[in-house]
Amino acid sequence: MVALPQLLHYHHHLFSHQFTKTHLQRHNLTKQGSTFLTRMSISSDPRPLDSKCSLAFVAPLEAILFDIDGTLCDSDPLHYYAFREMLQEVGFNGGVPITEEFFIENISGMHNEELCGVLFPDWDLQRARKFFEDKEDMFRRLASEQLEPMKGLHKLREWIENQGLKRAAVTNAPRSNGELLVSALDLLSFFEVLVIANECDRAKPFPDPYLKALQALNVSNKHAFVFEDSVSGVKAGVAAGMPVVGLGTRNPESLLLDAGASFVIKDFGDPKLWEALEELEKKAVNQ
Repeated sequence: MVALPQLLHYHHHLFSHQFTKTHLQRHNLTKQGSTFLTRMSISSDPRPLDSKCSLAFVAPLEAILFDIDGTLCDSDPLHYYAFREMLQEVGFNGGVPITEEFFIENISGMHNEELCGVLFPDWDLQRARKFFEDKEDMFRRLASEQLEPMKGLHKLREWIENQGLKRAAVTNAPRSNGELLVSALDLLSFFEVLVIANECDRAKPFPDPYLKALQALNVSNKHAFVFEDSVSGVKAGVAAGMPVVGLGTRNPESLLLDAGASFVIKDFGDPKLWEALEELEKKAVNQ
């Protein structure tokens, strides 16, 4: 087992592979391991843009909606570590540790209820749910010690507050995780709304969580956009009728664009994002 202090070093090399496979095909669980049928997300069409990295068509902007895991913070290395250790303990894949590729393409961004059937089709539901409860406990222990905000988040927060925009956090994670991460990032007073997917009729990749956030903020989807880092999250935001800016921290840019992201940034300090926000400001002033 890797010692906890070493986990931060994962940030520099985890998920470094670029994958070009389609969403529905067979992949290796390990470099020499057995195969596993990856999930298929609901399809969605990207929203048309005025230009490649433009958000001007949502002007006047009234709200920004954020995913949490992998968007506000780079938490996927912690999730990967927890899944890898616990799946190995229960003998998943013959006790061979899962690869980063398997995690990205089969686990990252998915709701735990969905993962019960994906990872443990032969287990009874109660046993599978207990596994995920224990995994989330492990993740929260790691996150409480090692969580760091996404680069540029503080600058973006200041810009949003100066613009007087409404904001919501929307996550597929359990409420205990969402509240812990928002609190650890000192964003409790920043977000007006926290939407938990398992408290909606359907989780991401369906639009329900984002539609619930829009309703709570009393904002039209024509005047809001989303930050997301996963394929399922991008599809959810697009299905809710909003443009989505993808965070390419872990998932390949091509996958996020194929899911419907308007454009992809490396973090909140990316010049592409600030050019788009400046364009938004100018258009709003001229309207």
